[in-house]
Amino acid sequence: MYLEDNIHVMDSFEFEYGRVLENVEVEYRTFGTPKYDEDGFITNAVLFFSTFNGIYSFLRESHNYIMSHGNFIDEFYFIVISPLGTPESCSPSSTGLNYEFPRYTYTDGINFIRQFLAEKFKIRKILGLVGEGSGGYIVLSWACEFPDEMEFIFIVNSAAKVSGYRFIISKVLELIIDSIDDYYTDGYSVSKTKNLIAINALLFAHSSSKKIFNNLNNDEISAIFEDFNDECFFRDIYDFKFRNDCFLEFDVENKLGNIKARSLFVSTNDNYFNYELDILPFKDLVPGSIVLKQEDRKENYYFEEKDYAPVGEEVIAFLMQFKK
Repeated sequence: MYLEDNIHVMDSFEFEYGRVLENVEVEYRTFGTPKYDEDGFITNAVLFFSTFNGIYSFLRESHNYIMSHGNFIDEFYFIVISPLGTPESCSPSSTGLNYEFPRYTYTDGINFIRQFLAEKFKIRKILGLVGEGSGGYIVLSWACEFPDEMEFIFIVNSAAKVSGYRFIISKVLELIIDSIDDYYTDGYSVSKTKNLIAINALLFAHSSSKKIFNNLNNDEISAIFEDFNDECFFRDIYDFKFRNDCFLEFDVENKLGNIKARSLFVSTNDNYFNYELDILPFKDLVPGSIVLKQEDRKENYYFEEKDYAPVGEEVIAFLMQFKK
């Protein structure tokens, strides 16, 4: 069960290129049961990073199945962190810096979380990192750059780099944002809102599988789209801009051999991440990794519990190896 949101304030944070922000907020939540070694260090911390579009999330929807069948509340201490660049933590919108916010990289994102953990928790080594979509980018970057800092990684629908189709989408987002005439002005504007709606519409097209969209009629798609598009009013154009810039530079493909953590990769073969092109290659590129495919048998947009059974049981078996 999730506890209420918590905020930790770091006195300062220094970005890769040297700029420093002061009084930096980090939002986090915890649930589960911490376990300690004889020196008082937490030994079963599992960090979770969600996809940017949570409305269609395998991990969010499968959470109840995995938790109820695996009893992991008693086994793991989960720490859910809102990463650098998201509005709940330090971001262009939350700081009010907007277009003047420091340009950040995935290295900055990892150091942001590592500094937070060092200040807030007593942890020698993280048990595991879990990420989906863009959250998987954080996990992969961390496992490549600091391979001795975790025992396992579990990634759903992600990739080793932003290239090909994903690169085109990010370039389209860049063009949409660059078309805003009043981007370098403060405050609300009709132009910014319209462009944010356009961005959300583009993201909606990649939020599920082709099979599911083809099983819906246009009225059903329109109804789901309206729900999805409502989320854009809780987002910010500057947060999108800086995060998209970070996406465009993401590429750890040549560093995957550095990963030492036991690794599980799961694909639901959605429109944005492809099983054959994005997930299956991890089997050869990450030593000893396990790659699973969630078969696309679903007829509806939303998951049902039965949809998780085959892959869900394999996920549970993987996680059970790390019970302390």
